[in-house]
Amino acid sequence: MFWIALCPFREQDRQPWTWWALRFTPRVTHVDEAVLLEVSGSLRLFGGRQALLHLLLRSHPDLGEVPWAAASTSLVALALLRCKQRGIARPAALPDDLPLELLGAALPHVALLERTGTRTWGQVRAMPRGGLSRRFGADLLAALDSAFGERPETYPWQVLPEAFDLNAELAALASTAPELLLGAEQLLARLQVWLQARNRGVLALELEWTLDLRRLNGVKLPPREQLQVRTAQPTQDMAHLRRLVREHLERATLAAPANHLRLRSLETVPWAGATTSLLPQEQGQGEKLHQLVERLSVRLGEENVVVPVPQADHRPECKQAWKPAREGSSAPVEEPDALYPSWVLPQPLRLRMQGETPCFGGPLRRLARLYRVETAWWDGAGPTLRDYFVARSPRSGLVWIFRERPCHLAEDLAQARQFAWYLQGLYA
Repeated sequence: MFWIALCPFREQDRQPWTWWALRFTPRVTHVDEAVLLEVSGSLRLFGGRQALLHLLLRSHPDLGEVPWAAASTSLVALALLRCKQRGIARPAALPDDLPLELLGAALPHVALLERTGTRTWGQVRAMPRGGLSRRFGADLLAALDSAFGERPETYPWQVLPEAFDLNAELAALASTAPELLLGAEQLLARLQVWLQARNRGVLALELEWTLDLRRLNGVKLPPREQLQVRTAQPTQDMAHLRRLVREHLERATLAAPANHLRLRSLETVPWAGATTSLLPQEQGQGEKLHQLVERLSVRLGEENVVVPVPQADHRPECKQAWKPAREGSSAPVEEPDALYPSWVLPQPLRLRMQGETPCFGGPLRRLARLYRVETAWWDGAGPTLRDYFVARSPRSGLVWIFRERPCHLAEDLAQARQFAWYLQGLYA
């Protein structure tokens, strides 16, 4: 057996360290102030004791450093950790020479045992077992048997929660939303540990802060306020989430100073990992496009960052709609023909007529007929009947125009000429 004992400096760090430890072994438990791991079944997977210790203690910089100790049993590892924390020299003979105050089950009896000259684990264990059990209870004897490897060590193992939900007290009252950012960054680091341990990516999370006041200027305040943050794609990238949270907080206001901050996950999905390429030119540098869009949507307002969304319509001006980038799809609009113009006007522009010739920067000369459109018969305004042409303008070059046709084929040519001409697009 190989046990590792960890003792985070702060109580709020114990849970994140527990989640991180679960990446290396399912046997993680809490004993008194420490986190204990039994990793003998994982040594081969991670390349031995030294490699596993390096990954456990050094590979997650957001968790910082933590005191640790290792031994063949959990109670000896915990005792060695306490030796390190209290500045006690490591005994030469383990576990016989360990002081009694390092064993949790012996603490209620240390004063009495020391009056009899008994100060180490080995001295207590040398006492008659029957008398030791009757005088000090079975728990002390069972703890010593476990420490010396003569009794199985059984603990309630820790498991990862199904959803992330962590609350932290702020170091100082936050009177403005940006002052919450430091606490939010610490909680986001904990979120990354949970996501990696659960192998999930986050799509939506919620920040909630507890207000320190119940009334302000005679107005009753809510106990808490919330802020939701959403991403277009699942992510474990805390740098992107920090930027998003910063953008949201810089535009939020607090009704009163806040004293606690809570972060919880609203929506997560299984994490497929980051897709990479062996080709250097496909290894993107810097921020991804969808991350930039999300940040700009928060900073400028979602109605000011839009993308085209294809629509099932044959009218060129109705082939796409503009929706907020975080809601719509940026799928390309299908081109019906190679002669389709590079720039289509949002709405057709009615052209001035010179006799029977439409004008745009001068009289237009038709070059080629493109196609005929008959659609929108379901609209209340009636069907759309158009004949499209490519034409040349003396000033603007090639343009795309159309002529409205009469609704009935029986109309004579003179009536057809009464319909207007429109400019639909321009060629680059």
